[in-house]
Amino acid sequence: MKWAEVIMARSADGSAKMLAATLQSLMNDVVRNTRHESIRVFRQEKLDSDICIVLFHTGKKTWAGGSPLGLHLVAALK
Repeated sequence: MKWAEVIMARSADGSAKMLAATLQSLMNDVVRNTRHESIRVFRQEKLDSDICIVLFHTGKKTWAGGSPLGLHLVAALK
């Protein structure tokens, strides 16, 4: 089964464009070093402070409270 996990974040200084590019580069490294299918980083075009990180998972198990990777990302972004 394929499923997605979504993490929403807001940058304090409104520079989501640069932050999104940096996060996508870091997420590409995570994908290379783990079994995750893909991780994508999006930003809202009209509101330059919001970022959305989508973790795409493949497997039978889903985590209602968030995957271990997702929980680590949330803790790191706080």
